[in-house]
Formats: sequence, C-alpha cells, structure tokens
Amino acid sequence: QVQLVESGGGLVQAGGSLRLSCAASGRTFRSYGMGWFRQAPGKERAFLARISWSDGSTNYADSVKGRFTISRDNAKNTVYLQMNNLKPEDTAVYYCAAILPYKLLPLPGNVDYWGQGTQVTVSS
Repeated sequence: QVQLVESGGGLVQAGGSLRLSCAASGRTFRSYGMGWFRQAPGKERAFLARISWSDGSTNYADSVKGRFTISRDNAKNTVYLQMNNLKPEDTAVYYCAAILPYKLLPLPGNVDYWGQGTQVTVSS
C-alpha cells in the first residue's frame, strides 16, 4: 500500500506562484514513479508531470512545460510541483499519483494510487 497526502493548494492571483507538496508513505512507495494530475470542473483528469525517485528523471505535459517544475526530496519522501505564472485556466483540483514504472503512458487509468487532491484557484 502507498499513501499520498497533498498540501499547498489555495487561492492565488494570475501571474502568481504556488508549490504543491505530496508526502508519500508505505512499504513500497519507492517502487513507483510519482506524478501530478489535475482535474478542472467539467473536464477529464489530465497528466501534468512525472518523476522517478531513483534518478530524478522527469517528463511533462506540453501544456505546462516551462511553467511547472516537478522535483523530489528523497530524504523527506516528498514530491513537489512548483507552479509559476499561473493562469485562471490552471484552476483545478490537483492530484498526486503513484504509477508503476513499466506503465509508460501517464494516463489516469494507469495510476496505481491517488492522493486526496488539493484545490488550486487562480483569480484573474
């Protein structure tokens, strides 16, 4: 079992920044790659970024490249999502996810564990 707990969401003005955190626990969490997804009202859950615990390799959705950065702190068992230059269209519930590495496509259906989600609201 893997437990994921997000924090750091909130209300921010357009152009501002937020950093989300995801604390991972459980016996096997390091066997998984970690990712961030988001779901806006009336839309499907969408992949944002992914990172490996072991070598820190990352990949991003085109929609957030250059604005969002995923990172990890192995000592704290925590993954972060730094979000800069936020836009109103970034408003969504943001979810931390654990995905087995062999699942190459970061689709919601491939996620093995989800966090509870944290709300991010960007005002114009």
